[in-house]
Amino acid sequence: MKLIAPFALAAAILTGGAATAAPGADVYAAVPAAPTAKTNFITRSTAWRLQNGTFVAGQAPERPAVLCELVVRQVGALTSFTVAGKAYDADQLARCNAKAKKA
Repeated sequence: MKLIAPFALAAAILTGGAATAAPGADVYAAVPAAPTAKTNFITRSTAWRLQNGTFVAGQAPERPAVLCELVVRQVGALTSFTVAGKAYDADQLARCNAKAKKA
């Protein structure tokens, strides 16, 4: 039986189990539905940067659902939101996009 270090277990619990990425690696990817003039922005304490039409960010303290909502408030609706390589399904994405600013 393999033991998990207490800090790793705590990180996994606090981030909803998504604490498997190496430090500095991109964990989140958000593809805006419409072109945006932004090339970077910050949601609370998470820095996002535009990379090949997709906003990417490393590990964040917020739950993924909250983070998605913070992103759509900055850049508008998304066509895709991915957490540690797993894309949101249609229902999750619709709930997130419902928080986008109305033009």
